[in-house]
Amino acid sequence: MNKLLATLIAGFLAVGAFAQAPATAPVATTAAAVKVETKAEATADMKAAKQERKAAHKAHKVAKKAEKMTAPAAAIAPAAVK
Repeated sequence: MNKLLATLIAGFLAVGAFAQAPATAPVATTAAAVKVETKAEATADMKAAKQERKAAHKAHKVAKKAEKMTAPAAAIAPAAVK
């Protein structure tokens, strides 16, 4: 009977100590939030880079078309060889 009481008391003390310990879950949540934020930033950067590439390509096409319109006809199509 004494061993049973001693085991029960030791168990209650262990459970009480376990219940008072702080939880470690918020640390994992913080790491997940940082990962999500990093991914969102990377996605935004990729979208911005894509828009810049598209704008540069469009500007190049417009410049090339303007150059073609202002060039003399002889420069565009060489004369036929006899």
